[in-house]
Amino acid sequence: MQTQNRLFIHDQEIAWQDVGPGVRRKIMAYDANLMLVKVAFETGGIGAIHHHYHTQMSYVESGRFAITIGEETQELKAGDVYHLPPNVPHGAVALEAGVLVDVFTPVREDFL
Repeated sequence: MQTQNRLFIHDQEIAWQDVGPGVRRKIMAYDANLMLVKVAFETGGIGAIHHHYHTQMSYVESGRFAITIGEETQELKAGDVYHLPPNVPHGAVALEAGVLVDVFTPVREDFL
């Protein structure tokens, strides 16, 4: 389902994409400047350390995560947020099942 430039997006209309063991995502909405993605993790699911030129902010919708940004790791839980400047290495490990809501600018063309 195409979500680009739509004004209203219904979660149940978007399929999950498997992106690794215990990790799946939904691209909820995007345009050329902004993208919102839900990422669901099973307990123990890993978002491997990586970096990209996008600015990213992520909201912990549910669960508990060990989030690594650069050389620092902190435990975050539902309601917490982290901010990633461009090109900073980062990753996540789900300490318990949960969902991250990621916002990127500009759009992550590699996800499309």
